[in-house]
Amino acid sequence: MASIYVGNLAEATTENDLLEAFGRHGTVTKVSIIKDRETGRPRGFAFVDMADNQAAATAIKELNLAEIGGRSITVNEARPKTDRPRRGGGGGGRQRW
Repeated sequence: MASIYVGNLAEATTENDLLEAFGRHGTVTKVSIIKDRETGRPRGFAFVDMADNQAAATAIKELNLAEIGGRSITVNEARPKTDRPRRGGGGGGRQRW
């Protein structure tokens, strides 16, 4: 199975739009449009999983810079998520002893 990163998506792009576009190149097993936790609005990128590595490579080649929803999308192989150090949150202000 191959995972593909799709960026620069228009806000109106749906999972069905991506399923249709990538499905022309092979079997799509999963489409996930990433949404903001707080607002629930799309963040402008998605991940598409395809069953076959060769079909995924063809889809990447054919769909990179293609237009979906009026925008040129960026398509490439998804990289594994790396562990990032957690950011310290809140607390700013003065220290009390």
